[in-house]
Amino acid sequence: MRVSELPIVGDLLESGAEDRVFDSLLLVGPLLILVIAVAGRSALTTGLAAAYVMFFVAYVLYRGVRH
Repeated sequence: MRVSELPIVGDLLESGAEDRVFDSLLLVGPLLILVIAVAGRSALTTGLAAAYVMFFVAYVLYRGVRH
């Protein structure tokens, strides 16, 4: 089974920005928030959140400069 075949995720990918990395980042964000809520705040979860935000910003800037 592919990710695009999942009921909700498939619809989101079809209506997205035609960019798999950006769509994936948008789908991972809420899951990361859930992990942080369940695990609590720690150095690991803070690092995961910081890495996510840095990668997201870097990718958006990369796409902005590239186009």
